[in-house]
Amino acid sequence: MREQVERTIEVIRPALQADGGDIVLRDVDETTGIVTVELVGACGTCPVSTQTLKAGIERIMRDRVDGVTEVVEYLPDDAIAV
Repeated sequence: MREQVERTIEVIRPALQADGGDIVLRDVDETTGIVTVELVGACGTCPVSTQTLKAGIERIMRDRVDGVTEVVEYLPDDAIAV
């Protein structure tokens, strides 16, 4: 599953990079189907990044990778959720 997720991220990445951002894969839990990613660059501070994550990245992941149930954003321990 992780390999499929990595390949899918490579498909998604150019669109994020075109807007000055990027995506970093942090974890794939094959038991729960939860993929954890970090949005960086312009995507990390974008006010609509949650919509990008759920309506874009998660939808594509669920369509392309069997077993993916959710994509969640990685937040470092010292990050403040808004």
